[in-house]
Amino acid sequence: MLITNLRIVLADRVIERGWLALEGGTIARVAEGAAPATPGRVVDGAGLIAIPGIIDLHGDMLEREVEPRPGAHFPLDVAIYELDKRLAAAGVTTAYAALAFWDHDDQEPVRRQALVCQLINEIHRLRDGLLTDLRVHARFEVSTPEVLPALGELLEAGKIELLSLMDHTPGQGQYRDIEHYIGFISKWRRVGREHVEAELRERLARAGSVAERWALARDVAALAAELGLPIASHDDDTPEKIDLVASLGARVAEFPVTLAAAAEARSRGMHVVMGAPNALRGASHSGNLSAREALDAGLVDCLAADYHPATLLHAAFAWADAGVLSLVAAIRLISAGPAAALGLPRLGSIAPEMQADLCLVEPGARPRVRATLRAGRPIYWDQGMWGRAG
Repeated sequence: MLITNLRIVLADRVIERGWLALEGGTIARVAEGAAPATPGRVVDGAGLIAIPGIIDLHGDMLEREVEPRPGAHFPLDVAIYELDKRLAAAGVTTAYAALAFWDHDDQEPVRRQALVCQLINEIHRLRDGLLTDLRVHARFEVSTPEVLPALGELLEAGKIELLSLMDHTPGQGQYRDIEHYIGFISKWRRVGREHVEAELRERLARAGSVAERWALARDVAALAAELGLPIASHDDDTPEKIDLVASLGARVAEFPVTLAAAAEARSRGMHVVMGAPNALRGASHSGNLSAREALDAGLVDCLAADYHPATLLHAAFAWADAGVLSLVAAIRLISAGPAAALGLPRLGSIAPEMQADLCLVEPGARPRVRATLRAGRPIYWDQGMWGRAG
């Protein structure tokens, strides 16, 4: 396939008018100017910007596809197929579905251990027929030892591609403010404050000390490291917490909740990830560190979907359009940045011999994804693209 008349975002510059030749799932050539006459399929990309396929290392959306409303459960294969289409239409070619290994009360049955294991097995059963490269990101809540046997079994079976370590015990981390935690959880689960307060007392009583909680993480992290998996930490709030997770082998800091934690992560060579919804909205929905504040401090390496995949593209273009970042730097946050954090050397940039994962974007007040290609094959191709193919 030859795609002509494109504006192309490379790793270090933008080609204002150029073309791409794709062969066998790989980018064969990238060049400036008019494309040569050639037999085969030619697509006119006039007015479009070519960026690398978007890589999302943390998206919580699959659980909501399974249970979009409380008590309304959909078949797991339906949930996976529908999220897959949604990701492709958002320009995402590689996605890590973040699934929680932790305990919850009856208000969130979708996060029960048995269902999470079923979801992971179903992803692997279906993955060869999916549009995107959908991978598994296991989020291990360190205060819940009961999930360790199932998590260890899945790790050893090769069904997890990214492990993150997290501690959501209220009073630290994401939920440093207990009152904010009670109000947020009450609203999120649609239950009374009394229910959340009672659950909180029970949870704090059995959580144990910080040292006891994190002792459980050492063996899990060692197993992940032995298997060659990237390890991330989640919602770190202090330099001391970064010191702890770094000692366990974490190389990715997801959603640090303070500037001090983000700065410490960067000083240790960790990849700092902020939420794309946070970046687009201009604030954290939970009242923690804003992505813009972290960016202004030079501490953001990647954006992640968190709970809304379309915000990856919109946040990157919004920062570029506002002059906060160059277009090259903004696109790096959703492509080369995540690829480096996850150890994906053939993804994340447009260059010869790289995998032909691409997103063709129509710029405007709100950028529109017009086509998404994975390994050179269209996985999303809207109505406007049909008239462009010769």
